[in-house]
Amino acid sequence: MVHEGDISTTLRLELEYEHPRFCHATVVVPSKHIDTLYQLAARAQQNNVEAPGFPKGKVPISYIEKNFTSTLLDHIKEFLYRYIVLNFLYREIQHHKLLMIGDPRLQSIILKPNEDARFTFELTLFPDVVIQEWRYYPFKAPKRKKYKDLDRQVDGFIKEERDLHKKYEAADLQVGDWVNFTLTLVDETGAPLLGEYTETLWLKIGDEEADVAMQELFLHRKLGDTFITQNKGLQEYFSNTIATNYNFRITILDAVPRSYFCFESFKKYFKLKTNKELSHKLIEVFSYRNDLSQRRSMAEESLKLLLSKHRFMIPNHLILRHTKHILDVLQDNPDYQVYRVQKDFKERVRELAEKQIKEMILLGQLAIQDNMHASQHDIKSYLTLTQRPRTKEFVYFDVPHSKIDGQERPISHETLKLSCLREKALNHIIYHLTRQ
Repeated sequence: MVHEGDISTTLRLELEYEHPRFCHATVVVPSKHIDTLYQLAARAQQNNVEAPGFPKGKVPISYIEKNFTSTLLDHIKEFLYRYIVLNFLYREIQHHKLLMIGDPRLQSIILKPNEDARFTFELTLFPDVVIQEWRYYPFKAPKRKKYKDLDRQVDGFIKEERDLHKKYEAADLQVGDWVNFTLTLVDETGAPLLGEYTETLWLKIGDEEADVAMQELFLHRKLGDTFITQNKGLQEYFSNTIATNYNFRITILDAVPRSYFCFESFKKYFKLKTNKELSHKLIEVFSYRNDLSQRRSMAEESLKLLLSKHRFMIPNHLILRHTKHILDVLQDNPDYQVYRVQKDFKERVRELAEKQIKEMILLGQLAIQDNMHASQHDIKSYLTLTQRPRTKEFVYFDVPHSKIDGQERPISHETLKLSCLREKALNHIIYHLTRQ
């Protein structure tokens, strides 16, 4: 069975269900885009290719197109995947309200000159879980510790951040800020090359030597700035196959500052009306019991309660796949060698994998059932929480990994939206269970 996605962007999504728990999702990119990129990539190689009988930089485009076909097509596959395909796929998954487990797995790419390109992914789906009315389940929220020192710590945190806010001048972007921007492939005159298709991305401006290229792109710019660039960092992000000199039009849409923590955004995100409620909410990440914050305990117990009322089985292959993911993450932990020698280490990792998958399924289903959407404000607030070690405790699941080989890389807006939506569903549960 095939469904077509929104073709206003000139792309199509085809869904073929082989099983209620499995489908192939194919993103179809029109041939005119393939032809445009093929010519663009060939021109980009003129300065690099040397051929008998021609001075360097003067090799005819026809020679490059004929003799470097395989290399050019590999580059176009890579470019389209990052520039168009992945963001479009995630947007359509949410549009079709598919309860996807894990990430899409790229199965094949069919891409030839003068033909539509087909990027086919495997999606693991989960059947609908009918969530019963849960808002009035009896729930005993974990209590905070009564130490007065915790109140002083919260008051100190609020005062320090508000003082920083007063000093902050909403001007230039700085290292540590998250910046939200659109990116459009254009020609030398600024005209779009792939129709009006525009990619929306987020980037954390890094502070490492490897981040210098991206720093140069955004540092000291302001919201609303629009400019055309051949920035080296962007060229490398979109292409590891060949060197390119593409023109990108950038428009800076939004930012999450590192310089201060925005309490007004925090209050709106958690539906807080007063400063007293603000203090009580912050106490959740200052009060710890047995190395577990009150907030974390609250999230764990809320999910445990709902899962006890909605029982479902997880296929073994999903547990194994997520177990591998957890182990990959744990290997970066300095204490990994200590953990792995524990007698029941493998069993505990497997139990954690099963628990996390069930939690993600439950929250994904709740978001679909209650027709939730992650707004721009939700995403900004979500990222704001990650800007301080203490408030990061309000984020239950792992934040999408933005750093690769020590370098901050752009994150697809739609990928980030999906992670944010999961946290929003969890906050929705905690809000209703604890307000009784």
